[in-house]
Amino acid sequence: MTTETVPAVAGTTATTVDATTGPVPPAQPSLSPSRAADFKTCPLLFRFRSIDRLPERPTTDQARGTLVHAVLERLFDLPADERTPAAAGDLVAPQWQRLVAEQPDLAGLFDPDDTDGQAAFLTSARGLLDGYFRIEDPRRLEPAERETLISTVVDDQLLIRGYVDRLDVSPAGDLRVVDYKTGGAPREAFEARALFQLKFYALVLWRTRGVVPRVLRLIYLKDTEVCDYTPDADELARFERTLLALWRAIEQATAARDFRPKPSRLCDWCSHQAHCPSFGGTPPPFPEHPVAGGGRPGDPGTALPPGADE
Repeated sequence: MTTETVPAVAGTTATTVDATTGPVPPAQPSLSPSRAADFKTCPLLFRFRSIDRLPERPTTDQARGTLVHAVLERLFDLPADERTPAAAGDLVAPQWQRLVAEQPDLAGLFDPDDTDGQAAFLTSARGLLDGYFRIEDPRRLEPAERETLISTVVDDQLLIRGYVDRLDVSPAGDLRVVDYKTGGAPREAFEARALFQLKFYALVLWRTRGVVPRVLRLIYLKDTEVCDYTPDADELARFERTLLALWRAIEQATAARDFRPKPSRLCDWCSHQAHCPSFGGTPPPFPEHPVAGGGRPGDPGTALPPGADE
């Protein structure tokens, strides 16, 4: 069978045409918490990442977040009584080697001769893992799921999806969604983004499993702090309407080719200031066939490595 895919404009679906039978039912538009949060934070940032797909070189902090997430995922592969700080520390170097092999961009963070810099980086990751053990005892936990892709369709039109760091299920069936953060404890701008992400996951779980998570938990490893939030069904229903309104705004912005910058304190961390009018830059020409989607950093339509949205 010969097919051709006609790219989709953001907010629409891609259409696949079969040379013999005609159009194939299109894929649904999708949105991830990271890309939704990008649009809320700055529409132009959303465009740069999801439509222009401008490259972003990972920073050391982002790479550290990726590494720590990988170690915490692998830690629970060990028997419960072996989940110790020393065991977690032993996982750091091999997990870093695996990540560098899988993500070549990470290899460029350090000069091959900079052994001291690499050693300091790995030591800093072990320090964050020590912070984790001051918050939880993994020997007493058996997560139901780790690094799990969850998704659902809302309003019969929009696929929402994302990866949950950890999902705990109590004997009574209560759900606890856990998200690890390797940055500092929440500040106003970052706390709102983090809670938006967790409500996104809670909505998907509610729609797919019929259970509102009892606890949404942010674990801040650097400052060894925990932020718990308890949603309810009414709140998640309102959040669902918010997501649909956000997607309609993305559709409208794409149709008009109008993604405007929204300067804030978060601009200090943006990789695209050279293309931003707020900093004297010029955006690249708008793509002829833009495709805007969402997913895990590293999926099509995203530009960040795993752990980069910390």
